Amino acid sequence: MENQKNNQQGDINTLLKKIEAIDVAMLSTVEPDGTIRSRPMRHMKADENANIWFLTGYASGKTHEIKNESHVNLSYADPSNNLYVSISGHATVNRDQQKIDELWNPAMKAWFPEGKEDPNIGVLKISIDQAEYWDSPNSAVVHLYGMAKAILTGEPAHPGENKKINL
Repeated sequence: MENQKNNQQGDINTLLKKIEAIDVAMLSTVEPDGTIRSRPMRHMKADENANIWFLTGYASGKTHEIKNESHVNLSYADPSNNLYVSISGHATVNRDQQKIDELWNPAMKAWFPEGKEDPNIGVLKISIDQAEYWDSPNSAVVHLYGMAKAILTGEPAHPGENKKINL
């Protein structure tokens, strides 16, 4: 059991390391009629407890959607490094001033003109349930080798790493 917990923490740490340099995630929520809606969110912080944090408008469409249906998806992409990540989880929104202070970045003033005390600022917390990533080497030589091997052996090419993580 302890070994499984250590492996899971290692998987979480690997996942968080992969997304730490990606500035924007696409957040997908579910509208009341079942339509899936996505919008960009500036990545703020991820922690070792498998939570991802954002600052958001407390009275926004996404917060109303989350209150109705907490299942969400985050998509991260770094095409220049052939890295793609999909995270499924549950979202909550609150007005925790301590967390707002911790996450605050002066660039956020563009969305919250009154700063950290803006009456519309909220904290969006995504608790990760499941994640999957695709991380391929950026080298054309590696891709060509994988394609040639696939053609010769009849086996599919696997030029990179793909891992699914369940929490």
